[in-house]
Amino acid sequence: METIEKERPIRSPCVGACCPGERNLCTGCLRNAMEIAEWGVLNNDEKRAVLALIRRREKGEVC
Repeated sequence: METIEKERPIRSPCVGACCPGERNLCTGCLRNAMEIAEWGVLNNDEKRAVLALIRRREKGEVC
């Protein structure tokens, strides 16, 4: 019988500096309010998608 390891949850990108910025994004983690509120119920694939958006926001590619 094969054992399946459960993937560990991806940690929040929160840096504890929550402050809404000019694009309605937190200036600390670059997530919008919905992404912050939903983080705890997202699966790891959904969290990876949010992290990818954050990386694009850091580069100025998306809002």
